[in-house]
Amino acid sequence: MTPDQVTLVQQTFAQVVPVADKAAETFYRQLFDVAPAVKPLFRGDMTEQRHKLMATLAVVVRGLSDLPSILPAASALAKRHVDYGAKPEHYPVVGEALLWTLARALGPRWTPEVALAWTAAYTTLSDFMIEAAYGRPQAAE
Repeated sequence: MTPDQVTLVQQTFAQVVPVADKAAETFYRQLFDVAPAVKPLFRGDMTEQRHKLMATLAVVVRGLSDLPSILPAASALAKRHVDYGAKPEHYPVVGEALLWTLARALGPRWTPEVALAWTAAYTTLSDFMIEAAYGRPQAAE
């Protein structure tokens, strides 16, 4: 990721924060619509899950300007996801749902440059997490 992409992700995430609850709800609805097979992986309270999603995104977005600082937490999260039943092929679907959600939350502020920046951020983190959890990188499809 370039420094400009990091800045774009951070600035646009700040614009999503005021609608975080709605964005998280939209994300999970979209994820379960496009990948109903993943719904059983979410056994807990979805309100709590939505809060965890947004809190995790906040940490990651803040840490993008110092990527090595968030990689240990990303590695631990990836390994926990294996225990929940996540598979490498779930990562691209999650990424698509996330980008779809952000596009809706940002509306006209979702420009091609913003889309490219968020795609780079998600790809960077998901590739790292897949390798950390499964010992091999897997290209996002």
